[in-house]
Amino acid sequence: MNQANDNSMTETAATNLTSADLNISAIDSIDDNLIDRFYSADNLLPVIMATLNYIDERINNGMTLTYFADIDSEQWQEKPKALDIYITDETEGRELNLEARGKDYATNILSYPSDMPAAIIELMPTLPLGELIICHEVMVHEAAEQDKTVAQHISHLLIHGVLHLLGFDHELGQAEQDEMESFEIKILAGLNLPNPYI
Repeated sequence: MNQANDNSMTETAATNLTSADLNISAIDSIDDNLIDRFYSADNLLPVIMATLNYIDERINNGMTLTYFADIDSEQWQEKPKALDIYITDETEGRELNLEARGKDYATNILSYPSDMPAAIIELMPTLPLGELIICHEVMVHEAAEQDKTVAQHISHLLIHGVLHLLGFDHELGQAEQDEMESFEIKILAGLNLPNPYI
């Protein structure tokens, strides 16, 4: 990506999400140094902003977001966004996955979309996207298995999770999976990160 594109992406994204609107927290068993190394706002914001900017471009080309279909697309694009990210360990991650999806194992990332009615969101100063729960131990294990860095894997799954918060769901069928993977590959390429599916 050239410098001009990189600057315009940052400027556009600044209206979408700032560090003040990104709430990062963790279970007590996760060390603060680990959070600073992998999950600081400085690390996560560029990935989230690239995802939101990509989706803004798609909206400009007529795409509708499933979970935000009742909100005017211009208002959705202009309103600052808010996102909660929670880092957990394998024990709690397993409990949360069992509770949310009925699956008795820790998964890499869980997405909890905001389910506020459009009429409420329109009154709020920021648009809540929802919450992402990341299981760091699973993330590290998968990165090693896939021969990529932990930071690369976090970036990929952060994009994946944000897309889920917007209503994309690869589990609905092959077309939906292909669409979501295509978005992830393009967003990662814009961040100079490799295709995770090859």
